[in-house]
Amino acid sequence: MRRWIACLIVPALLAGCGAEPVWAPDEAVTRAAYYNDEAPPSITLFTVINNRSGEGAHSALMINASQRVIFDPAGTWWHRMAPERNDLHYGITPTMLKFYIDYHARETYHVDIQTLEVSPEQAEAALQLAEEYGAVPKAFCGRSTSDILRRLPGFETVPRSIFPGSIMRGFAKLEGVERRQVYDSDSDNNGAVLDTQQTVARAQPAR
Repeated sequence: MRRWIACLIVPALLAGCGAEPVWAPDEAVTRAAYYNDEAPPSITLFTVINNRSGEGAHSALMINASQRVIFDPAGTWWHRMAPERNDLHYGITPTMLKFYIDYHARETYHVDIQTLEVSPEQAEAALQLAEEYGAVPKAFCGRSTSDILRRLPGFETVPRSIFPGSIMRGFAKLEGVERRQVYDSDSDNNGAVLDTQQTVARAQPAR
């Protein structure tokens, strides 16, 4: 019961709370498209973990397919160079990936990153599911993330859950998962982080 309540009251500035439906124009999505040809097709599960309680606060997926995207359900991260269509962010270059992780890692939260190499067909299927999923209501980041995973061949054992921690533990049981964790001592002022990211991006190329 306490875990359910905690999921509902995660601070609004954390990327587990409320997203409005948005639809970037075709030209913006086409212009931003990025393919990471230095890595094989893969699916990455991001889990934002509360450093005090150890509970998961947010789930998201990065998909490296014919282009690299981040499905950030009910998320609050955004960047003008990573156009969004209903919680799916395009143009995830190395700079945008760094920005995304830095936005979530702070003094009270760290980011658990689990990556699994998949076939090109699995990656494309994941991309299509993310594109079709639509905007996600607040507090349903875990449910939408696990919905997509469980519809992919090879990911059927990942539990369908509203709890990011449960999804993370299920994902960890898949054979071949690589894991790393990112900690940061930045304050919880995510608005300031976003402002800084926009400024940095204007001053240097994103790729």
